[in-house]
Amino acid sequence: MIASRNPIKVTVSVPARLHLGFLDLDGGLGRRFGGIGVAISDLQTRIAIEGADVMRISGPDGDRVARYIEVMRRDLGLGGAYQVDILDAVPSHTGLGSGTQLALAVAAAVRKLHGLPLDLAADAIRLDRGARSGVGVGLFRHGGLVVDGGRGPAMRPAPVIAHMPVPDSWCILVVLDPSRQGKHGADERTAFENLPPFSGELAAHLCRLIVMKALPSLAEHDLAGFGSAITELQQRLGDYYAPAQGGSRFMSPDVDAVLGALAGAGATGIGQSSWGPTAFAFAPSRAEAARMAKLARRHPRAHALDIRICAGLNRGAELVAHALEAG
Repeated sequence: MIASRNPIKVTVSVPARLHLGFLDLDGGLGRRFGGIGVAISDLQTRIAIEGADVMRISGPDGDRVARYIEVMRRDLGLGGAYQVDILDAVPSHTGLGSGTQLALAVAAAVRKLHGLPLDLAADAIRLDRGARSGVGVGLFRHGGLVVDGGRGPAMRPAPVIAHMPVPDSWCILVVLDPSRQGKHGADERTAFENLPPFSGELAAHLCRLIVMKALPSLAEHDLAGFGSAITELQQRLGDYYAPAQGGSRFMSPDVDAVLGALAGAGATGIGQSSWGPTAFAFAPSRAEAARMAKLARRHPRAHALDIRICAGLNRGAELVAHALEAG
């Protein structure tokens, strides 16, 4: 077995992500899903791992971390035990990519601790992440905004086919509903199985919408063009998912109501991340985002919601190795 080589502590910080939508749920060309997503500031997963005499895990999601570590130890033939501190954790099953962030953070930290090279694609499959979307793996590496090309027949995460920075001036209003969770696990698999057929014509339109409108608008810092493309993508997908979401485009009625207020206040690029309940809306500046957030928080349906002003984060995960003092 490979023991830890150095007396170090490894800290990994991973930004939360918003999944802005799938592109092809038909799969008629041999690849299915494909997606677009963005890394965001102010919400993150952060863990610290060091060698220890016995296994100790502190913080939220400890059971999940224990499973990830056991898989890494078994598959890579690693010896020894670890002290794992989960310092920050994005809420689970809220559409912010918490599972993939945590899995890849654990894998990266364990590899760094043992002096092994990173292998995000292999570890994602090993830890049962990226089964549909390659966005989480791509954003772990790159940050910013990424588009993945869909899952093909090979057992690997969908490849990242576009990576672009988000303008520093843009802000993203993130609307969380702490009282709800999105679909996950068996419920998510069942939901996808029971959804109606997804037409090739709709997939073609969504791909055109992203390639010929959203991405060029992003390159030119044109928020109106980018936002209208994302809003339409979300509306089309929301209508498709509605049978699995109680007939609505959104998992949370309260979030739905507040998004309407944000649209009326001038926000754009409005939608739900993954199965939600977290949603988002883009604003052109920090001042405009603050104005919109103030209006949204006054909405009678907003009293139980968490409305935050974030930004696109143009970096991926950060790994830092700290030398431990002797004695």
